[in-house]
Amino acid sequence: MPPFKDISGQRFGMLVAMWPAGYKGARRDIMYLCQCDCGERVPIRNGHLRNGIAKSCGCKSKRGVHGPRTLHGMTRTPELAAYCGAIVRCTKPKALRWKHYGGRGIEFRFKSFAEFFAELGPKPKPKHLYSLDRFPNNDGHYEKGNVRWATAQEQNSNRNCCKKKRPTTEVAG
Repeated sequence: MPPFKDISGQRFGMLVAMWPAGYKGARRDIMYLCQCDCGERVPIRNGHLRNGIAKSCGCKSKRGVHGPRTLHGMTRTPELAAYCGAIVRCTKPKALRWKHYGGRGIEFRFKSFAEFFAELGPKPKPKHLYSLDRFPNNDGHYEKGNVRWATAQEQNSNRNCCKKKRPTTEVAG
């Protein structure tokens, strides 16, 4: 068995290795008793700590990567689908329509689904096809005051290619 490097006192994600706590498995991996930031103490394999496989006692996956889960009760709703779709269009260069949104500088500025939903509310009529529209400024960002639920007809009239240009008056000279 190769000699091991003592990692007592070192931090690995949310875990601090406290002291060696025995061996485990056929390879006789060294186990460390670790203190998690949540207060839990758990034995973790030395290799899992050093390779970054173990980053918490398991509490991180229970509460979600970004902290406690917010249960808004809107999973699989058209409102959440519209929210996620707008984020993807603005932030993911591999997205199908990114060049028309994020690719031309359009940003998604809502900090959370709750903020987004508070601004727009529920879709007006569930049986009709509604989608998000940046209005009154189609070149503006997805943000408070510039987003609404719109029908396909409203969407089409607000497209860059279809906006009516003012007629120019030429002076005969």
